Amino acid sequence: MIRLLDRPVVLGTQGCPVPAAAGFDVEQGRKKTMAYKILKAHNQWDDMENLRLKFDALVSPDNNYVSILQTARASGIEKFPVPYVLSNCHNTLCAVGGTINEDDHVFGLSNVKRYGGIFVPPYRAVLHQYMREMMAGCGKMILGSDSHTRYGALGTMGIGEGGGEVAKQLLGRTYDLKRPPVIAVWLTGSPRPGVGPMDVALTLVGATFAGGFNKNKILEFVGPGVGSLSVEYRMGIDVMTTESAALSSIWTTDGAVEAYLKMHGRGGEYRPLAPGEGACYDGLIEIDLSAVECMIALPFHPSRALPIRELKDNLDEIVAQVEAEGQRIKGEAGEPFHLADKIRDGELVVDQALVSGCSGGMFENIAAMADILDGCAISGNGISLGVNPASVPVMADLMDQGIAGRLAVSGATLRPAICGPCFGVTDVPANNQLSIRHVTRNYPNRDGSKPGQGQMAAVALMDARSIAATVRNGGRLTAATELDQVHYTSPEYHFNPAIYKGQVYDNFGGGNPAEPLVMGPNIGEWPEMAPLAEHLLLKVAGAYDSSVTTDELVPSGEASSYRSNPEKLAGYTLISRDPGYVGRAREVRAQERLRREKGLAAVTDEEAGTILRRLQAELGCEEDEIALGSIITGPQIGDGSSREQAASSQKVLGGLADLAGEYATKRYRSNLINWGILPLITAESLEDIRVGDYLLVPGIRRALKEGRSDLRVRRVTGVQREISCTLGQLTGEEQKILLSGCLINYYAQERRTMDGGEEHER
Repeated sequence: MIRLLDRPVVLGTQGCPVPAAAGFDVEQGRKKTMAYKILKAHNQWDDMENLRLKFDALVSPDNNYVSILQTARASGIEKFPVPYVLSNCHNTLCAVGGTINEDDHVFGLSNVKRYGGIFVPPYRAVLHQYMREMMAGCGKMILGSDSHTRYGALGTMGIGEGGGEVAKQLLGRTYDLKRPPVIAVWLTGSPRPGVGPMDVALTLVGATFAGGFNKNKILEFVGPGVGSLSVEYRMGIDVMTTESAALSSIWTTDGAVEAYLKMHGRGGEYRPLAPGEGACYDGLIEIDLSAVECMIALPFHPSRALPIRELKDNLDEIVAQVEAEGQRIKGEAGEPFHLADKIRDGELVVDQALVSGCSGGMFENIAAMADILDGCAISGNGISLGVNPASVPVMADLMDQGIAGRLAVSGATLRPAICGPCFGVTDVPANNQLSIRHVTRNYPNRDGSKPGQGQMAAVALMDARSIAATVRNGGRLTAATELDQVHYTSPEYHFNPAIYKGQVYDNFGGGNPAEPLVMGPNIGEWPEMAPLAEHLLLKVAGAYDSSVTTDELVPSGEASSYRSNPEKLAGYTLISRDPGYVGRAREVRAQERLRREKGLAAVTDEEAGTILRRLQAELGCEEDEIALGSIITGPQIGDGSSREQAASSQKVLGGLADLAGEYATKRYRSNLINWGILPLITAESLEDIRVGDYLLVPGIRRALKEGRSDLRVRRVTGVQREISCTLGQLTGEEQKILLSGCLINYYAQERRTMDGGEEHER
């Protein structure tokens, strides 16, 4: 079904991938990939090893565009240099907040009027569906501040990053990175009826995530199996490549892609894309589509994927494992978490089902569900089914063709085009419930659970077809391939361009600098952030023994209504994982403010004061050359979404560094750097580092100015030890951002330099 090969492979004369022979010119072969050609076309200088990329378009949802716009405004933006789409699909139905969310939308619209952007009003489209329909094109690159920015099936390399990278593009800067490895995904065969795109995606994610096979790499989909898939089917696989930790993706294009673009009024955006003969890849993933089974991703991660058949064959054992993992996450809060009661008469019975967003809410998925559910009547006292089409054009055609009506008769409820179920702000399962969903993620907090407050539910990922089969079977877990005599009508989708033409405000190139920015009371400015000090004394405010996700660092749910207010949002940092973190970090921040404002004698924390005095004498430095801040530690930090608030909230609370065995994604590490937080990495064990320990990073400012990345971090409390650390490979600009204290400071210093003010320190 799936095979991985971790060595260079070449597309031979027959088009099939084979291991690169001894003496083959690998570098010349790499230049024949689609990815290389697109990267070269967007690189702003001749060095193809160290890329400086500019994108054709940008996109952000309303859960983070305010902070991006505030960063760009503080950095001196005058106009949007490329089309920038502000989509209002995340906060639209936030759990709390009311008109606070609408304040964000009004602010976004006023920015579009001033700087010249594109505004997609609430309920019109999930951001990635809009970008597929109206912005993607063959050979393009699009950068988004959402991790699922993936448009490879349309010949567009999409990258999801933190907001700092989007702000850089708005300011005419480049996206800088080492040229990523490219992995060939060789598809053969065609899926069986009932096997959907999520089944293929979960097969891919389950086989590649844990070992880091795809981490920060580009996936290039090739092979005869591509042609057996509709464009929507390809999109459904493509968007989930984020969950394999891949950086981006690109697919070969064909007549189906050309027809899709023509239908959306953009036929001129098509051109054939294919690798050249002898194209060389850094690895290979082979998937036989005809052998893919109906899959399920167990709670609490998309990579915990296995065939539904396998789960049913080992039901008691696997459910017990999931229950134990849920209890570990929940801890001692509330009653014990339990799932074993979902096993009834030897079958797993589900409470809730949802199909939504950029992965589930596409036309073909929903049409297939209607075929499966025809003649079904969903009971009011059992499983429920909600469906969120990905855009108003999709909803309109479902209605025009009678598909929406058939679903309504079956008992499904159709909802607006929002990211709510995937984002964790709507359709929260009840305590101890089991929900099956065709969305992108199933983290323990992504579904809205509050394990730290005693409320815990479980979400499993499945394809829309198997979800419909399960609903039809009264909530008993059922693979779509288990159903007999389902007639898939496979209706053709018809896009109505009038919907967006009349409802989306496209002001690209028409900005007016006199247009006022409308800021509601919940929209806060970024606090002042100090430049990096010569030495850092860091108190451990959080020490964790397992992976820390971005969903834990800054949760969904009610926190979403404060995403435009840095101080209020920071109050939710790690609240589900470690409710005491915010208080500890704020106390360190308070001590540093006292010291900065009134001197060392004003510090009320006796331990901190004693250590600062000792270090000042030991290092022979002035008082203001040492900064006091907080740090978090763990074996892995940053798995999950691209939300830069996972880093900015730490900085607002006085965090100056993370110390980890690894950073799960490039985008989280980039977020740390853009907010002036040191991304320290160590190969040494951190098991003995405890909350309350103090770590010294001596001479860090000098080290950065000299271009040194390897550091020695010293624990100065308890049993003292030195920890060998590195900052990894930093670009020259990243060094300057860290020295400045954050991206905003860096650009402000550059402006002052250009205006003849103080000299920008380089």
